Amino acid sequence: MPTDKHPTREQLLRSAQALCSAFASKSDNDTLLSHFSSTHQISAIEHGLPLLAPFLGRSFSGRAGANSVPAYFDLLRQYLTYQDMSFGTWVVDAEAQRVSVKGRAQFTWIEGEGNGQSWDEAFAYILDFDHDAKITDYQVWADSGAAYLARHGQLKQLIEGNEVRASVKADDQSDTTVVE
Repeated sequence: MPTDKHPTREQLLRSAQALCSAFASKSDNDTLLSHFSSTHQISAIEHGLPLLAPFLGRSFSGRAGANSVPAYFDLLRQYLTYQDMSFGTWVVDAEAQRVSVKGRAQFTWIEGEGNGQSWDEAFAYILDFDHDAKITDYQVWADSGAAYLARHGQLKQLIEGNEVRASVKADDQSDTTVVE
């Protein structure tokens, strides 16, 4: 008689943490893929409007080909680098075999006119798992607007302009009324 044994909460959490640790340490595709299912179809999607960045809004599936999960990770490496990546606020649903987590990092666009533009970002993952606690679906929600502006070399100017406006507003006392 077949059993529908699901991974425990602890197994799912360990698997999610292992993938996130591998990603944060910029592991190669083989290492990243070792955390994905070999018995189920795998997929990756970073939600967003596809015209904002080449890795956004496209579904990547399978282990080989132009639209595969490794191709997604290759695109990230082609356009971005990151540092100080950390994860916390883990939510594990053992019944649904799903883990959600919030992450933070400093990202830098490394290609074209946006080369060198950096931003701090909070992002979220939702990871779905098979019966062996291996990832089947990898979903990301991130700051696609910052990626777009960095890609086009406009993010640094916008950030610096905003900092100037904020400091001027802090010194501006024109909104105070003096009653004598």
